[in-house]
Amino acid sequence: MRVAFMGTPEFSVPVLDALVEAGHEIAAVYCQPPRPAGRGKKDRPTPVQARAEALGLLVRHPETLRGVAEQAAFAALGVDVAVVVAYGLILPQAVLDAPKRGCLNIHASLLPRWRGAAPIHRAIMAGDAVTGICIMQMEAGLDTGPVLLRRETEIGAEETTGALHDRLSRMGAEAIVAALDRLDTLQPVSQPEAGVTYAAKIDKSEARIDWTCPARVVDAQIRGLSPFPGAWSEVDGQRIKFLASTLAEGAGAPGEVLDDDLRIACGTGAVRVLRLQRAGRGAQDVSEFLRGLALPPGTCFENGKG
Repeated sequence: MRVAFMGTPEFSVPVLDALVEAGHEIAAVYCQPPRPAGRGKKDRPTPVQARAEALGLLVRHPETLRGVAEQAAFAALGVDVAVVVAYGLILPQAVLDAPKRGCLNIHASLLPRWRGAAPIHRAIMAGDAVTGICIMQMEAGLDTGPVLLRRETEIGAEETTGALHDRLSRMGAEAIVAALDRLDTLQPVSQPEAGVTYAAKIDKSEARIDWTCPARVVDAQIRGLSPFPGAWSEVDGQRIKFLASTLAEGAGAPGEVLDDDLRIACGTGAVRVLRLQRAGRGAQDVSEFLRGLALPPGTCFENGKG
């Protein structure tokens, strides 16, 4: 098919690669404009732009698609279908209507659960056992369109948002290729009204750990906010990010270190921390971290409302 691809972050890159490898003609790649980044604050192309240029594809990065000129330029591509994955711009109706077969969105949840901006984070933070990928026919509402194809996967007991992000990206790439191959036979299924939840964008104010919460809540917060923005707590005036953990047995004052392997008491139960990061340092596994900063049993992390 002749395809317009619309995506921006690293999550979208394997999808673009899969479409190219499957032999689809990429008429144009749409992504967010370059933004200032790094110490020099120079404009840095998005991961999708960098990959598309490496593949020799036409790249467009308009600030908005609301203008008549941009909508006309999109329509002039004459594409069969648009594939949209984590693009970051709202598609006006004129853009949704331009491709002959419509616009297909790759969404990283089992719709209608976790519509919105941060479905991977929210699934882990909520303690969901399963998640997946939906290929959805786009319409004007926020992730409300009928689902053409659905793939499920279990969330691992120690899986972080970063790890699940990578798995779902690959699943999305496989699913969209399968959907395009079967587009003539797939039957769209309307999303049910029951079970709708919204995955609000992650706010940094959610990242401070409240050790009085049950261990399952703290563990889900740590894994769900890893690698960014990173759940954090303070000890002796130092802010420490917690990037991986697992549930453990144990009891003590909330925030108290229980042993030499960094098992920390929660409101009920405990978590064993597996990976951490000090301010201005790189992330480290717990054994390496403790060689640089001793946190003996009895040390107490400060409590804060997440």
